[in-house]
Amino acid sequence: VRNALAGGVKGYVVTGTRTNIGIPGRPGHPPIGSAAAARMHRRPPGAPGHPGGYRELSGREVEVLRLVAEGQSNKAIGVSMGLSALTVKSHLARIARKLGTGDRAGMVAVALRTGIIH
Repeated sequence: VRNALAGGVKGYVVTGTRTNIGIPGRPGHPPIGSAAAARMHRRPPGAPGHPGGYRELSGREVEVLRLVAEGQSNKAIGVSMGLSALTVKSHLARIARKLGTGDRAGMVAVALRTGIIH
């Protein structure tokens, strides 16, 4: 991920067999319709009115994000930081809200682009 972002990649495409408006569903849950997808649309991080911001990340959240960028699992991050995997998961949920992204790759991409991590 780091090499791709350093090379100028701005995003990625998820491929698979799902065809519902490009938003993958979760197993056991119905597909997301276009109306629900429109309600889920978020402003890009840093856009006016975006809830949260990069400066709000705590030192511990930045450290968790750095370890995610290295490819470590929640359990491995917890072991290295003296936290439970559930606490790491909570940190990741807060980081996702603050950066306006919902997945690990998106968090790392925003953090690298904005200089939060190197």
